[in-house]
Amino acid sequence: MPDGTGMIKRFYTEVVGGGNLALIDELVSEDFVDHDPMPGQSPSKDGVSFFVTTMRKAFPDLKATVMEPALVDGNLEALYVVLTGTHQGELMGVAATGRRVEFSGIDIIRIGDGKVVEHWGATDTMALMQQVGAVPE
Repeated sequence: MPDGTGMIKRFYTEVVGGGNLALIDELVSEDFVDHDPMPGQSPSKDGVSFFVTTMRKAFPDLKATVMEPALVDGNLEALYVVLTGTHQGELMGVAATGRRVEFSGIDIIRIGDGKVVEHWGATDTMALMQQVGAVPE
């Protein structure tokens, strides 16, 4: 890991924002556990690809902006991220609306043997669903 927050920043900028699914094998452990999967997502390593693919199909121009400061404590990393994009594909049963969205999340990961082994997160899903018209504002 090049710096204390390289793993989580790299995931958001290169995998989520850049669509580099091949990087998941480099960053995520085979025994990975996600404690906050989205609906339909497995809590395993396979779920990471499902999450990224689902989000990028719904928002092909998805951009992740990692906000500073990111926090590091031993083998734990945490950060606040803002995601933006245009709703151009189906998302959890909601047809494309063409609307621009902006929503945020806080993520915590635990690293073991140079890979992410656990993830906890809180995403403002309500704001996202309101922006795509699935939930009234």
